[in-house]
Amino acid sequence: MTETMTVDAGVLAARVTAALRAAGASAESAAATTEALMYASRIGVDSHGVRLAAHYAAMLRQGRLNPIPVLTTRRTAAATAVLDADDGPGHFACYRAMELAVGIAAESGLGAVGIVRSSHCGAAGAYALKAAEAGMIGIVTSNSDANVALFEGAVPFHGTNPIAMAAPVAGQQPWLLDLATSSIPFNRVRLYRSLNRPLPAGVAADAQGRPTTDAHAAEMLLPLGGPDYGFKGAGLAGMVTILSAVLTGATTDPHMIPMTETDDRSTARNVGQFCLAIDPARFVGRAAYEAAMADYLGLLRQVPSTGDSRPVMAPGDREWETARHRARDGIPIDPDTRRFLGL
Repeated sequence: MTETMTVDAGVLAARVTAALRAAGASAESAAATTEALMYASRIGVDSHGVRLAAHYAAMLRQGRLNPIPVLTTRRTAAATAVLDADDGPGHFACYRAMELAVGIAAESGLGAVGIVRSSHCGAAGAYALKAAEAGMIGIVTSNSDANVALFEGAVPFHGTNPIAMAAPVAGQQPWLLDLATSSIPFNRVRLYRSLNRPLPAGVAADAQGRPTTDAHAAEMLLPLGGPDYGFKGAGLAGMVTILSAVLTGATTDPHMIPMTETDDRSTARNVGQFCLAIDPARFVGRAAYEAAMADYLGLLRQVPSTGDSRPVMAPGDREWETARHRARDGIPIDPDTRRFLGL
């Protein structure tokens, strides 16, 4: 089994859930994790899709993840709350936190929920999307262990620290942005290792800080912006650390136990996340918001391209197109995931 294969989404989701349940995960946390992984695989973010099921199952078995977490929330003000994830899967915590943020925003116009004692949550866009599906703008950040160099830094300092935002669009799929503050996420390095593919230039460095395209030699990532403008990605990564960890009391990136490159698979990592929901009706008003979004996106998509056959796209357009194709053709999985799920 050296090639990818495509699998029906329903079959794939059932296999992922079964694998997580076999590793001890509660029904609720397994369902949330499966939903988040399938979201990423459906829209083409394979580095954060079902391939992570094997890692999560191993962490459940080895004690890092609490298989039966009891999530607790503490309302701290009219528009704010803190959720304690009880060292369980981050997907479970993030879905619950965004649900809480949306409920608070329905009352107060804004809902901000910080998450503490969490873990890796996969693609942050999955949770921002929940706000958009409820008619609100959602913003999600998560910090992670240090595997990204600072601008002109020789050692890892920040995590890949994603930022996601989703905004509802009347009669259309939401506007959806989900990006790492590194040039690429480290899970893409792991995916390329599995596929024995070279990395793009300018996204990763070896143990000495030298740029490399060899996925097997990559020891750290470079910040978003490349060799000349990486200070932008490094600054955004710091913003995510402040919102996700400093603000919540979670572990900051340089102190966090690595996700994979460590012998410690039993100590919880205390990852932090931050979920914000914004009700457009409390600002410009629902009707004006919907009209302005439709006008904005209409103008954006009419911008002439540079000669490429593809039209100019808004954030999310490519993902929704991929989701339509994969609903028809199946979801591709890499050889390692294929073996783990017994496919």
